[in-house]
Formats: sequence, structure tokens, C-alpha cells
Amino acid sequence: MDGKKIILLVGALIVAAVTAFMARSMIMGASAPVAGANVAGSNVPVDGPQVLVATKALPVGTILTADSLRFQPWPKELVEGAYYLKDATDVQAMVGTVVRFAIPAGQPITQGALVKPGDRGFLAAALGAGMRAVTVPVSTESSVAGFVFPGDRIDLILTQEVAGGGDGPPLKASETILRNLRVLATDQRTDKKLDEAGNTEVVTYSTVTIEATPTIAEQIAVARTVGSLSLSLRSIADNAGELEEAIASGDVEVSDDPNAERAMLAGVSTRPVVGATSVSTGADVSRYQRRTVPGKPIETAAPMNGAPQTTSYPGGAAPVVQGPMVRVARGNTVTDVPVGGKN
Repeated sequence: MDGKKIILLVGALIVAAVTAFMARSMIMGASAPVAGANVAGSNVPVDGPQVLVATKALPVGTILTADSLRFQPWPKELVEGAYYLKDATDVQAMVGTVVRFAIPAGQPITQGALVKPGDRGFLAAALGAGMRAVTVPVSTESSVAGFVFPGDRIDLILTQEVAGGGDGPPLKASETILRNLRVLATDQRTDKKLDEAGNTEVVTYSTVTIEATPTIAEQIAVARTVGSLSLSLRSIADNAGELEEAIASGDVEVSDDPNAERAMLAGVSTRPVVGATSVSTGADVSRYQRRTVPGKPIETAAPMNGAPQTTSYPGGAAPVVQGPMVRVARGNTVTDVPVGGKN
């Protein structure tokens, strides 16, 4: 290879290297367009109107509350016609609407991303994937006097009487059969009713619509025929405590991926809980009530006067007796009495 070709090759390599370096510098120096929203703690003013943004991540089916929204300055060149502007938006009227599309925290809320109460498909949009809506009849006493609102989470309590077959009063029992159920509506209302001062108005209602899995919906339908149902309003702090118990027991596995971990924690904290019920009987509140189901009397084989004879024992179980016994018949009832005992 002669000298001219070597010089041309070296020159071409130098030009290519300089061009690549300049292109890299231009790419690294060019910043992507960023929405000029105010960053917390930033003093940089934003030239634009105030638009409605999400204060936290809003998944699909979220029922909006007042603390889910806030107005924030937004660059006027990035404002879209679907944004909610402060001058033309009533935030209180948006409380109770349902998120149709997921909205990241700090992003503007568009009009197409929300479904208002009364719109077609509102309840279907409020339901999570694989969930069902089921209605439970309640009274003023069993619905926390009307202090349960759409978006709250409740436990479901079943109260019933078990008669058994023996003497004495039936067993009165109450048990928490389901936990962490989300309320979708009260008496067909999917939003919180506000008074003239903007405060939440407490009203009584006769039905509550809750979100449940298909299996839980079947269990609620059966529970309605067994006894009466009551609502127990849950504290927000209860979800964190139950989540820690689930992680400690191994029911929930924590991922090393931060994004996957956040998604897992959000899913676990909002899922209904079946099983691990707590039970209270009448004896737990009064010494004059039963603790067990009344037992059935034991029938003897020998009939008298054409009717079967029965031997009655308190609680339905025959006592363990050692020694001779005397059988005493009173009409159709036969009682075994130990020798030396009182009949």
C-alpha cells in the first residue's frame, strides 16, 4: 500500500472519530422536554394555568376522594383541552368519580380518564379485574349508623341462632366471616353526599354494595339466608398490620424488585380476606347464655304406649356413671338415676 492510500485511510478514521464525538456530545447535551410542573421544594415559577393533578398513583377502579386531587401550575404550552382547569372545575363535584385509566402520581387528570356517578358503566369501571358487585341489606344499627361511605373498607359480621335439639335456649353466635371488603355504593349512591358547607352528610340507607370475588359473593348470598349481616368499619391502619402478619407467616413473598414489591404490597393491602374468623357466643357476654349448641336427647329402644321413650341429659350427652343404676319411668320419659342418687 502506497503512502497516499495510508494518508487517506488515517484521515478518514480521524473524520469518523470527530463526527462520532460531536454526535455523542449533541445527543447527551440535548434534554428531553419535561413538563414544567412544580417540583416539591422548587422555587422555579411556572408560567401557566393551574390544572388538576393526582396527588398519588390512581389505579383503574379507584374511587376519588378529596385528598386524591390538587391543583398545580402547568406550562401553558403543554396544557391540553382535556385537562381540568382551576377556574372551571368544582373539585367537590369530582369526589366519588371512578378512574377509568391508570393515572401516575403528579400527572394531570383528563376528562376521559374518569367516570361520573350515574354514567353508563360506572359500577363496572369501579370493579377491579375479576371482582363482582354484591348488595347486602343492612339497617341503621348494622351499618355503623350511616358512617360507611363509598370507598371505605369494612368487615362483614354474621349473627345467628343455633337451636340444636335439646332443652334450653338456642346458642346465639356472632362471627366475622369476611374482612377488608371495599364499599362501592350505599343505596345506589356511589358518591359522598355533601351539605351546603361542603361537609360530608351522614344519611341512613338500607343496602350496601360491596366488591367481592365470585367465591366471596356466593358466601355472602348464603350468609344472608343463615342470619343477619352487620358491617364493621375498618381503620386504615389495619391493612398495614395484616400485611405484616401475612409477610411474617410466609403467605406473601417480598420481591427484590422495588417496582414489583410496590405492586405486590398494593395488591395485598386491598384484597378481601377469607377465613381466620373470630367468633363470640352468648356466654361471652352473659353468664345466662349458652356456650355450645344444645345437644339432642338420646332415644331408648323400648317404646311405651306406642311412643318412643327418651332419656334426657343436660347438654345432650350421657354422664359417665360408675356403679348400679335405677331406671325411672315417668310417662314417656325414662331417666337413669345412680343408686343412692335423687330422682
